[in-house]
This record gives sequence, C-alpha cells and structure tokens, in this order.
Amino acid sequence: MSLYDTPSAAEKIGLQLIVLLASTDAEIAAAFVTMRQQKVGALLIAPDSFFTSRNEVLATLALRDAVPTIGSFRSYAAAGGLMSYGGSVTDQGRQVGIYAGRILNGERPGDLPVLQITKIELAINLHAAKALGLTVPLPLLGRADEMIE
Repeated sequence: MSLYDTPSAAEKIGLQLIVLLASTDAEIAAAFVTMRQQKVGALLIAPDSFFTSRNEVLATLALRDAVPTIGSFRSYAAAGGLMSYGGSVTDQGRQVGIYAGRILNGERPGDLPVLQITKIELAINLHAAKALGLTVPLPLLGRADEMIE
C-alpha cells in the first residue's frame, strides 16, 4: 500500500507504488540503492527544481541501473533521461512575461486569473531507449513533440 489511505492508480492495476524522497545528493544516491534492492521497474521524477538541477546525475544513474524514467521537463530527456512529459517551459515563460507586463501596466496581481498549463510536451530520448534495450512503440513515437537522438 502507498503512503495514502486510498489505493493509487498503480495499485489498482496490480503494481506496487514506492515513494522515495530525496532532498540532497546523498539521498538521491540512497534512493537508487533502494530502487536496486526493490527491483524497481520504472521511475517517475517529480517536478521539482532540486531534481531539475540534477537532470544529468539522475539520467546517468537511471541508465546505469537500467531503470526507465520519465521527468516533467524536456531538459530531463535532453540530459539523457528516457522521456519527459510536462508543461512547456517556453509557454510558461511567455505567460510570466504577459503577467509581468499587465502588473507593470497597473493591474493588481490579485485581480489576475490563475492560469492552467495548456501546452503539454512529450520528448523521447531514442539513445536512452536503445541503451535500456527498449523499443518505443510507434503510436507513442507518433505522439511525441520531440525525439532526441
């Protein structure tokens, strides 16, 4: 059972969910030791600035241990990780600029609406897939916004 009272989506389809926390480089290393011991089949990296700043380390460790991984930003796949799926950083930056302009023109921040990310990007690193011995299904390749080779 996960850390939560209700079964996760993974548990509903017969998979075990393991939540590992890390906020230091040593804890990242320890998490990979735990994943090796638990024979983890895949890793989802949370969207967090700490993890984003360590994309290359995470990608290297995941490839070393043959753990397919997905991060939340394109930078993870570009750093050597298998995949990324998440909001467009470019689109987010554009929205920040628009909001900054509106505030500088006199609008009150509290009056501006909260925006939801609408542009989601999927990037697949084909080199990482090959290193992991994976064949990416054609329908998934067809949906990718970017394929990194």
